[in-house]
Amino acid sequence: MDFPGITRRASARGGFLSKYTHHHLVVFLLTFFSYALLHASRKSFSNVKVSISNQWTPSRFNTSVFILEPNKTWNNNPLFPDTDSATLFLGLLDTIFLFSYAVGLFISGIIGDRLNMRWVLTFGMCSSATVMFVFGTVTEWLHFYNKVFYCLLWIVNGLLQSTGWPCVVAVMGNWFGKAGRGFVFGLWSACASVGNILGAFLASSVLKYGYEYAFLVTAAVQFAGGLIIFFGLVTSPKELGLPETCENEADAGSSDEDANRPLINEDNEVEDERNYSVQAADGASPPEAIGFLQACCLPGVLLYSLAYACLKLVNYSFFFWLPFYLSINFKWKEAEADQLSIWYDIGGIIGGTVQGLISDMLQKRSPVLLVSLLLAIVSLFGYSRSPNNKVINAVLMAITGFFIGGPSNMISSAISADLGRQEMVRGSSEALATVTGIVDGTGSVGAAIGQFLVSVIQRDLGWMWVFYFFILMTSLTIVFIIPLIVREMRSVRWGRRSSRFTG
Repeated sequence: MDFPGITRRASARGGFLSKYTHHHLVVFLLTFFSYALLHASRKSFSNVKVSISNQWTPSRFNTSVFILEPNKTWNNNPLFPDTDSATLFLGLLDTIFLFSYAVGLFISGIIGDRLNMRWVLTFGMCSSATVMFVFGTVTEWLHFYNKVFYCLLWIVNGLLQSTGWPCVVAVMGNWFGKAGRGFVFGLWSACASVGNILGAFLASSVLKYGYEYAFLVTAAVQFAGGLIIFFGLVTSPKELGLPETCENEADAGSSDEDANRPLINEDNEVEDERNYSVQAADGASPPEAIGFLQACCLPGVLLYSLAYACLKLVNYSFFFWLPFYLSINFKWKEAEADQLSIWYDIGGIIGGTVQGLISDMLQKRSPVLLVSLLLAIVSLFGYSRSPNNKVINAVLMAITGFFIGGPSNMISSAISADLGRQEMVRGSSEALATVTGIVDGTGSVGAAIGQFLVSVIQRDLGWMWVFYFFILMTSLTIVFIIPLIVREMRSVRWGRRSSRFTG
C-alpha cells in the first residue's frame, strides 16, 4: 500500500539532510557545548549543596565532616545555626538565581535580536565563569562567608547566564529551518542534560579535595569555552555568503505544499517557508526587530510560556534538588548521589529526541506533549515510591526524565523556534531570540518560585508532598496546552474539509 503524503515528507527530509554542510555541524556543536558548559557550571552548585551546608553549619551538626576530613580547620563562625537553616538559604539562592535569570532572559532576548550574538554569548559565558569562581572558590580560600555577598553574586550570575539560551536558539534557527526541526532541535536541546552530566562528573571527580574545586574546574572550562565561541562561532549563513536556510531548498523542489507546512502559525494552516531566515533576509536594509509586546501577542506565545512556567518548575526542581534528595532521603554518599542523578538527564536526552522526531512525523507538537505529560504524572507517582535500591531508583529516574525533560526540551527549543517563525512575523524576521526569551523567561519565573516552595514544603511536610506538588504543576501544564491542542485539531478538520472540496 502506498502512502504518498508520508513518502513525500520522507523524501523531503532526505533532501534536507543532504543539504547539511560542515558549517552546519560546527554551528550545531559550538552552540550545543556552549550551553552545555553553562549548565555544567550551574550543576556544580546543586551537586555540592551537602558539602556547602556542612561548611556553613556548626560542627555538632556535621560530625561526619571531621571523619571524612580530620585535618580540615573548622570555621569558628558558622553562617547558620543548623542544617535546616542552611538548606532553606540554599533554596533561597536557587530562587534568587532563577528570578534574576528570568529577568535577564527577557532582556537578553531583545539584545540578541539587535547585537552580534557571538559577542553577547562570549561575554555571558566568560563573565559568568568569573562570578562562579569568586562565589565558590575565592570565598572558600579566603574563608569569607557572607549571606548578602552570596546573594549579590547569584543575582549577577543569573543575569549573565541568561545571555546563553536566546542566543544559541536564534543561531540554530538561522542555520536550521523548519524541515526536520523537531528531530534536530530535540537532539540539540540535549545540551542542557549533557551539561548536567558533565557538571556532575566534574564536581564528583574533585569533590574529595573540597567543594571549592568543583567551582574552580567548571568555571575554568566554561571560560575557555567562551573564548572558543568568540573565535569560532558563525551566527548566520549570511556571514559566509551561503543561502540562509538552504535546508529548505529540498522542499522547494517538492510539489507537495504539506511538506512545507509550519507546526505553529495563527491558524495552523499551510504556509511556505522557503528560503526564510530568522535573521535578516536578502536585501539592502535588514528587517526591524520585533517589539517585546508584539512578541507576547503572537499566537501561542503566552499559553506555551505559562505551560513552560509550570513544567520548568518541575524540571529544574529535579535539577537543583535531586542529588540533595538522594543524599538526605536514602543516606547515600554525595558523590554517589551526584553520579546517580545523571540518569534523569539521560532520560531527558532520549525523551527530547524521540518526541521531537514523532512530532515531525505527525506535523503536530501539542498532542505529543499531552501524551508525554500524562505519562509524566504516572512516572512522578512511581518515582516518589522508589525503594532504597540504586538500580530501581535509576530506572524510575530515567523514565521520569524521559516524560518531563523531553517535553521541557521541546517547548524551550523546537516550539520556541516555531513560535518565532510564524506568519505574523514574516516582515520582521528578528523575532526568535525575543520569543525564546519570553518563553524561557516566563518558565524561569515559575521555576524560581518553585525552588523556594520546594525547600519550604520539604521542611514542613516532607519529600512525599514535594512530589505531590510536582504532580499538581504537571497537571497545570496540561491545562495550559489544551487550547493549543483544540486549535490544532480544528485546523486538521478544516484541512480535511478543504481537501474534499478542492479534490
